[in-house]
Amino acid sequence: MAYVDGFVVAVPKKNLDAYKKLSKLCGKVWREHGALDYCEWVADDVKVGKWTSFPRAVKQKPNETVVFSWITYKSRAARDKINAKVMADPRLKVAMDAKNAPFDAKRMIYGGFESLVKV
Repeated sequence: MAYVDGFVVAVPKKNLDAYKKLSKLCGKVWREHGALDYCEWVADDVKVGKWTSFPRAVKQKPNETVVFSWITYKSRAARDKINAKVMADPRLKVAMDAKNAPFDAKRMIYGGFESLVKV
C-alpha cells in the first residue's frame, strides 16, 4: 500500500527561486533513493480562513507564500529506509540545515499518511 509524506511551509516570496533550486535537488535525491514521486506546489488560490487554513497553519507573513508538497513511497517500510538514506546523503547535509534553508523550518508542518481512498 502506498505511503505519503506531506509538507506545508511558508516561503518568503524573495526566496522562491532558492526554494525551487533546493526542491529540485531534494526531488532528485529522494527519487534516486527510491521515492516514487516528489511534488511541490506553490499557493495560487489559498485564502486565509476565519478559523483555520494553510496560511494560518504555517503562520504566513505578508511577504510569504505557502508551498504544499508530498513524497510518495511504495510503503511505510520503504519510506523509512529511503528517508534514512536521504538524511545520510552528503548532497543534502548543508541544504537541509535549518539555518541554510530558504524558509523557516520551525513553521513547517509535516507527517506521514496511509492511503485511505484512491479513485
